[in-house]
Amino acid sequence: MKKFRVGVIGLGMGKGHVRGFKQHPQAEVAAVCDLDKARLARVADEFSVPNRYTSADRMIANEDLDILSVATPNKFHMPLTVKGFKAGCHVFCEKPMAMNAGEAKKMLAAAKKAKKRLMINFSYRFDEQSRALKKEVESGILGDVYFGRTVWHRRRGMPGFGGWFGQKSLSGGGPLIDLGVHRLDLALWLMGYPKPAWVMGSAYNHIAKACAERVCKKFDVEDLAVGLIKFKNGATLEIEASWAANIAEKELMETRLLGTKGGLVQRNVGEGYDFEAEMYVDHEGALFDVKLHPPVPECHSAYYCFIETILGRMKPIATGEEGLIVMELLDAIYESAKTGKPVRIK
Repeated sequence: MKKFRVGVIGLGMGKGHVRGFKQHPQAEVAAVCDLDKARLARVADEFSVPNRYTSADRMIANEDLDILSVATPNKFHMPLTVKGFKAGCHVFCEKPMAMNAGEAKKMLAAAKKAKKRLMINFSYRFDEQSRALKKEVESGILGDVYFGRTVWHRRRGMPGFGGWFGQKSLSGGGPLIDLGVHRLDLALWLMGYPKPAWVMGSAYNHIAKACAERVCKKFDVEDLAVGLIKFKNGATLEIEASWAANIAEKELMETRLLGTKGGLVQRNVGEGYDFEAEMYVDHEGALFDVKLHPPVPECHSAYYCFIETILGRMKPIATGEEGLIVMELLDAIYESAKTGKPVRIK
């Protein structure tokens, strides 16, 4: 039985990549890479990874890898992905796909030229609740979905304050590209990825900027962004994301869809990372509330599914093409926020 040799770059988020790939019987994490030598040794020891590098280029050149897993700051997603394809690897890339849609197009072109798979880690669609809701939507229980709202707010939750997350040259943006990308993909996926027509957006930095100035930290991205997306089928989606907002909850996540026959909501409970889901349907004139209860049929992780798609046993999911659509929408929200005008999507 063939085992795919996997190399993981970046062991902050990448630690989860190592754990995820090791769960598939036909995957072998052969090498890991990180600039932080202490973290490199710690993760490699924990998961018994034999080959360790502080240089991504050296790892790609020295190791005969089948899969390159990229979990670095956003700035390096595109160049490392392209190098992976040139080396003959399939590539699994952490979200967001890239810094912008232009970079995402280069990644897709490299994948096509190499005839290799590209998958984006839109992890919030790879849990049991999300999969159960997707099946219900596809069954037609909601009818035609015409409106959605998807949010991720934090009262105060700026990751690695003073680090790369708050520097546009490394991240490409703030909570919209960090948190909002998850909720945007989840809503689009549940809606069937309708084709966007135009976007309006706003972005603000009232709270984090003042915090950064007080402690002399660099922070030049938004701390809250909102967008309104109009689709060619007539549907509308609102997206909101913040690292700093004056709300009651420490953490607030919710995705809500409204259709002609019913609606659904998935939201976090206890201000944490556990979720609940409900549907609201009109059945022959009677209104029913349906709550999803555990246990829910188990589903595989994104890492496991990526191996299955390479083996041809599963249809590609969370593709680079979907990643590009997300990047185009994020770019449009930022552009609209900058100009104060709607942006049309070609």
